[in-house]
Amino acid sequence: MDLPSQIQTRLDALGVRAADVEERFVRGSGAGGQKINKTSSTVWLQHRPTGIEARCQRERSQAANREIAWAELVAKLETRVRAAAQVRRDAFEQARRRNRPTSYGQKQRKRPTDDLTVGH
Repeated sequence: MDLPSQIQTRLDALGVRAADVEERFVRGSGAGGQKINKTSSTVWLQHRPTGIEARCQRERSQAANREIAWAELVAKLETRVRAAAQVRRDAFEQARRRNRPTSYGQKQRKRPTDDLTVGH
């Protein structure tokens, strides 16, 4: 089964291969009576390298649940990539602030305390 083009585009942008995702169709759970207990319309996806999972049983249709589950999985992967990028940016910014030279104002604020300690 092929993925919708927009989901495939998002996967390509992340550098994730669809072959790395395990896809299973399982029986649903919860309210819904006999129908939910007999049919395997629930879709369960797992991205093997990261262990991220997505599961969907919202719709009666397996195809609709599959598309929703793929969209959720891609969203979770994008969130993970964004978080990693933010950590790198924060580390760079922290190093930049730590290594910048002392400003004139900071030197002026420091000076009175230095004069008091020298005089004693």
